[in-house]
Amino acid sequence: MDSALVVGGTRFIGRHLVEELLAHDYRVTTFNRGKHDDPFEGDDRVHHVQGDRTDRKALLTAKREVEPDVVFDCVAYEPREVEHAIDVFGGVDAYVYVSSGAAYADEDVPKREDETTLESCTAEQATDDSPETYGPRKAAGDRIVFEAAERGVNAMSVRPPVVYGPHDYTERLAYWVHRVAEYDEVVVPGDGTNLWQRVYVEDVARGMRLVAEEGEPGEAYNVGDRNAVTLDRMLDLIADALGTDVERAYTSPRELEVAGLDPEDFPLYRDYPHLLDTSKVEALGYESTPVAEAMERTVEAHRENGRTGEEEGPDREDEQRLLDVLDTL
Repeated sequence: MDSALVVGGTRFIGRHLVEELLAHDYRVTTFNRGKHDDPFEGDDRVHHVQGDRTDRKALLTAKREVEPDVVFDCVAYEPREVEHAIDVFGGVDAYVYVSSGAAYADEDVPKREDETTLESCTAEQATDDSPETYGPRKAAGDRIVFEAAERGVNAMSVRPPVVYGPHDYTERLAYWVHRVAEYDEVVVPGDGTNLWQRVYVEDVARGMRLVAEEGEPGEAYNVGDRNAVTLDRMLDLIADALGTDVERAYTSPRELEVAGLDPEDFPLYRDYPHLLDTSKVEALGYESTPVAEAMERTVEAHRENGRTGEEEGPDREDEQRLLDVLDTL
């Protein structure tokens, strides 16, 4: 495979994927609407085709202009978008769809690609862009990939859990980085042992390339940090990267109610463990970055870019009010 088309390619996962592909001597073209700053503008190694991925004619134009060997679909959020892409690019050597760990319905620990049931998706959910339907829509895209493979299309999917790293515009992890950096004490929902596996963005990019090169059509591959960490351990890693310490106020749902808060108001909190089995992609040669190293790079990038994640979680004033109450008990 020599030529790669990245649908997306400028913001987060796609941006790191482009860098991964360039490092492995691919000719890379990005396809997007051009609504965000292009980090590869002026880089003659990266060609750009502007267009809306929901427009089938625009996809056909990209196909004719690029004639890619492999297509990486980073921004397919509705099942029909996967259908259109596979219809247009069905003859490529590999089509890799970015699905999600949210596609799983059953709370298995860990979740396995060939065993854990996927979410169902109604016709109404398929076109609803709310967070509540994200998992069902991704699962529907997976099923389209599997059906296409049965027709002879070299289509595969990659399922990451929460992705973190430099250029993460969601700022979910940036919320905690900012809290640890700026305050001596932080409010932690529960006892800090909740487990929501994450994956470093560069590892997602590496996994996608490996799946394109070595994966089997019709298969899904989980990608994730090999060593999943609890919320408490994540705070330790952030503090280590910042060269500081942080006190934690572990809180029950009843205590959080004092400030009108709920555990799920805090980013990266999940009541039940979410863990993906990554042995399948590891068989292709996948290795994840050590979590301490990945966190160091992430913290440095968030601080350099002024990301605070303050909109992603409770206001500090509410937290302080709760801390004041807890101090009196």
